[in-house]
Amino acid sequence: MIRKNLHLIISVLIVISAALFYGLFPNVTLPVLFDFEVQSTDLKNVFRAILGLYLAFSALWVLGILKSDFWKMATLSNFIFMIGLVSGRMLSMVLEGIPSPAFSYGIIGELILAIFALYQYRKYKNSI
Repeated sequence: MIRKNLHLIISVLIVISAALFYGLFPNVTLPVLFDFEVQSTDLKNVFRAILGLYLAFSALWVLGILKSDFWKMATLSNFIFMIGLVSGRMLSMVLEGIPSPAFSYGIIGELILAIFALYQYRKYKNSI
């Protein structure tokens, strides 16, 4: 079972960590890795919305890990989530240029997780 859920387990651990890092105290945590500060209420609101979105998707993935009826939906949403992040980052790279190393590593990890989710879906979709 761990092999079938590995993509979801890895994603949950990373995405919950990112959600908390981005959203709990964005004015304190984000300047540690990135070259900007979050001071306006609107920008804090954006990062807290990201926190909520990331936690909601993580909850769906946990549901997919725990209940096989939700595995396909969780896996497909994991693929869509990761490929969406990759697409947005690629668009940004085309429009604004290469980002800092933290964001550059992010796109690589997200692409790997997207491919892994698609692989897992194709491999296990009929075993449920």
